[in-house]
Amino acid sequence: MKDLPKIELHLHHEGAAPPAFIRGLAKEKGVDLSGIFREDGSYAYRDFWHFLSVYEAATSVLQTPEDYARLTRAVLEESAENGVIYSETFLSPDFCGGGDVDAWRDYLHAIRETAEAAERDLGITLRGIVTCIRHFGPDRAKPIAECAAETAGDWLVGFGMAGDEMKGKPGDFLWAFDCAREAGLRITVHAGEWGGAASVRDALDALNPERIGHGVQAIEDLALVDRLAEDGIVLECCPGSNVTLGVFPSWRAHPIEKLRARGVKVTVSTDDPPFFHTTMTAEYENLARSFDWDEGVFAEIARTSLDAAFCDAATKEKIAKKLGD
Repeated sequence: MKDLPKIELHLHHEGAAPPAFIRGLAKEKGVDLSGIFREDGSYAYRDFWHFLSVYEAATSVLQTPEDYARLTRAVLEESAENGVIYSETFLSPDFCGGGDVDAWRDYLHAIRETAEAAERDLGITLRGIVTCIRHFGPDRAKPIAECAAETAGDWLVGFGMAGDEMKGKPGDFLWAFDCAREAGLRITVHAGEWGGAASVRDALDALNPERIGHGVQAIEDLALVDRLAEDGIVLECCPGSNVTLGVFPSWRAHPIEKLRARGVKVTVSTDDPPFFHTTMTAEYENLARSFDWDEGVFAEIARTSLDAAFCDAATKEKIAKKLGD
């Protein structure tokens, strides 16, 4: 499974930071983050909402463009080790310069420069998706969208929304999404992880995304599932994350295969891999074990993922060759 070429569309940049990396950075900066780690060195949290606070605490030691350059290299080395050949990562100017466009440009330059070096060294291609943070509110999303619009192009390719989907309504963020869309950015939205099928429908109706982050609770409403299939909406599924956080009680109970069987375009990602003790290899192994997926199914998943990727045609052609297409 490790050697199968993989494409990942749902990866939070800070959430992919290895715990040892964050501990090392905290030590360098004299910051005490001992409360966010277990005795074995892994991240410690009680539930999804505590996870969000631990995530933000870990991110607090990422304070400069150089910190993000180092983070980018660490994340891409881990991804490449697990067979990922193309990845899209969620980045937030909230954490990279506080929403100031000029500061954001500096962070983005450091991340992109490191990603380009990793592509040469490791053979993995990275692209960025700016995300506003839902629980920070719609007013805060506006400067984040402006940062995204100012830096949209061949590397920064999308705009989305992460965070606590129980806060506010998707329509509250319409200005930010319209701003990003007008700049040519492709749209994805987190929904249907905690807010039920209704949150997926609300995101579709209000923001018209091409992809939904998670979206798996759509299974509660088969008419909605059929709508996803008919409209070609792609779900960025993260089964390991969902099982670890208790959205579903087990891998076999996860609806990814039911969604796929009903014609929904599903992809596979890790979300925040060290928080959920997973890798892309582990995701594939668990899916094979739980649903008898073979290499043919995983090849189909990879092609679906490439079709759904927000990168340009030339990049897709390059990645397709690595998939053997």
